[in-house]
Parts: sequence; structure tokens; C-alpha cells
Amino acid sequence: MDDWSISNPEYIWLGLAALLALAELFVPGVFLIWVAAAAAVTGLLSLFIDLTIAGQLTVFGLSTILAVLGGRRWYLTHNVESENPLLNNRAAQLVGKTVTIVEPISATGGRVKVADGVWPAKGPDMKKGAIAKVAAVEGGVLQLEALKDPERLEIPPIS
Repeated sequence: MDDWSISNPEYIWLGLAALLALAELFVPGVFLIWVAAAAAVTGLLSLFIDLTIAGQLTVFGLSTILAVLGGRRWYLTHNVESENPLLNNRAAQLVGKTVTIVEPISATGGRVKVADGVWPAKGPDMKKGAIAKVAAVEGGVLQLEALKDPERLEIPPIS
């Protein structure tokens, strides 16, 4: 078996390419697919050209560098649009929502109730129990604006 692997390195490279491509399915977020492509290039080249082990490793190394750089360039130029771009940005999701003040708000600070948590906030002077609207988020601190007519609130505060 050892003689077979030395005389047929292309099958080892192609098998490695298949294993790396399979591993990419189970370990998402890792760039194993580009290393698998480099192993496949090395295997295919070994089918047609009798390379030494040093030559195979050189081809594999250069192919890996080219594949990773090419993949990076492709990802940078082909931006994938998300259906919900704010999915992992909870603070940005709060902009435009109404919140209940739990500690008086001033220009220097205060706290508001958001769902089952309490967030730091700043804004115009407002008393505890008042309802305000989130205008922006800066560094995890909600920037509030007072509602003009809290009695006509169409959307209840986040609770």
C-alpha cells in the first residue's frame, strides 16, 4: 500500500480535497473550501505531470495562497444582501421604538426599560414612568427624544 501511495500521489491529493470540502460543510465560516480547491489543483496537476514531493508541496502552497486571495477578493466584490441586516444589532433595532423611563433622564444619563432589561439612556429631562422614543444609539447608550403627545401613542412601549 505504501508503494501505491508513492506512485499515485494524485489520488491522495484528490482525496484530501474531497475531505476538506466535506469538512467545510461541517465547519462553516472557515475557508477550508479554498484549501480544498488548492489540493484539487495539486491532484489534477499530478495526474498529468510527474511532480516530486517538493514540487507537489510547492504547487499546493502556491495554489492555496492564490485560492485564498481569490476567494477573499470574490467575497469583497460580491456582497450578500441580508433580509434582516439588523438581526445581530439589537441596539440599532431599537431606533424608532418607544420605551418606558425607569430612572429620570437628563443630558448626562438615566435608564429606560427595554423588554425585560434596562438600558442606559440620555436625552431631554424626563421623569420616571414617562414614555420616550429612541432617536439613535451611540456606544450602547440610547439617545431619546420626548414624545409630543404620549396620550396618542399608537405603538405601546417595548415591554
